[in-house]
Amino acid sequence: MKKYHFIAIGGAVMHNLSLALVKKGYQITGSDDEIYEPSRTRLEKAGILPEKLGWFPEKIHADLDGIILGMHARIDNPELIRAQELGIPVYSFPEFIFNQSQDKKRVVIAGSHGKTSITSMILHVLKDQGMDFDYLVGAQIEGFELMVRLSDAPVIVIEGDEYLTSPIDRTPKFFHYRHDIALVSGIAWDHFNVFPDFEEYKAQFSNLMDRTPNDGKLIYCEVDPLVKTASEKSSTKGQKQPYQAHPAKIIQGKTHLITPKGEVEIGIFGDHNLQNLQGALYICESLGLSPDQFYQSIPTFKGAAKRQEILAQSENGILFRDFAHAPSKLKATVNAVKNQFPERKLIAVQELHTYSSLNKAFLPNYAHTMDEADVAVIYLNPHAVALKKLELMDEATLQEGFKRKDLILFTESAALRDFLLARDYSHTNLLLMSSGNYDNLDLEPLKAKFQTHEA
Repeated sequence: MKKYHFIAIGGAVMHNLSLALVKKGYQITGSDDEIYEPSRTRLEKAGILPEKLGWFPEKIHADLDGIILGMHARIDNPELIRAQELGIPVYSFPEFIFNQSQDKKRVVIAGSHGKTSITSMILHVLKDQGMDFDYLVGAQIEGFELMVRLSDAPVIVIEGDEYLTSPIDRTPKFFHYRHDIALVSGIAWDHFNVFPDFEEYKAQFSNLMDRTPNDGKLIYCEVDPLVKTASEKSSTKGQKQPYQAHPAKIIQGKTHLITPKGEVEIGIFGDHNLQNLQGALYICESLGLSPDQFYQSIPTFKGAAKRQEILAQSENGILFRDFAHAPSKLKATVNAVKNQFPERKLIAVQELHTYSSLNKAFLPNYAHTMDEADVAVIYLNPHAVALKKLELMDEATLQEGFKRKDLILFTESAALRDFLLARDYSHTNLLLMSSGNYDNLDLEPLKAKFQTHEA
């Protein structure tokens, strides 16, 4: 029986990988200094929740087959130091995924935005069509128990992140998968704390493209000028396949794909999602499915968690939740909701939560991202700003950064709650965007506001 120990087992991907290995029959242990839900309950149910929080070098012993090291751990982690002293192999999770999939066709979905949605679409269609495949995706998807699967399947579809691999490997995760097929959806400055220079950030994607093997394939979104330029300049001898938004039209708030065999109604919307869908279609074709099979399965795709997720709706209003936080994601989501429902008022609320978004030097990148919203609101948690040792920006600074004079700032969750509960949501959509939770804002009263308008 293979034995692996996870350092920082509580992370989203890390705990899913640990559960996937338990399913595979491996013996798994782990440690972490903080474990939140749903990781805690899921690890406990599998019998691998650490008894105590913290790091315990005595857990590291010579008969382990390896250590899987999470990004949350520090370079001076006592368990990591003990493993290095004993000469136990230490893997980041990307390296481990590659080691488990060397004999498979490896598909990597990369990009500053859209990669979770594209990966989710592909997984949905492959599953619906009965294909056998492994996967790694960065969000929970309806119909999939885990975010990771490792089996004897001939294909693995991987959401490839450009963020750093581990405390002892400062290169992007997506290099480690050694793709056969790569898709790049977009390049927009993200991870400002790790890539403070935009040229260096762009270079990571060029490097990924150049690594496409001669018998491989590079699928890229030509609508994005940075992706188009990088792809066309790439030294890869592999096949290059550009894509843009799939043809579609909107009928009474519903999006219909225009296909060679007629119209197909789908459950997602927005130009960015039509681009994502076209990229997913090309990946599925590369894996042997026909366009007809894709169009047969895509209508039942409801989206990845927190991507234009509908929390409540009435006859003339919808409460959306979305993960958008980077400028490109924010603009795409705001525009998509307004274009889909042009006759409705749009109230857009953005929580600035990440290091990049809270950094005053990065703020100009948010210019005009909320222009399409009728009411634009920003929430800042002073505690989150202080933890990142950054300056708390005031309303005037944010108005200048977003180029929106009527932008409203809240720094207290209760005040934001009162403001939102006081609004009339007749003929109105409310869009909540954040990678956080507005300091534990209770969404139930807001959901009830929409239900009161039911016909």
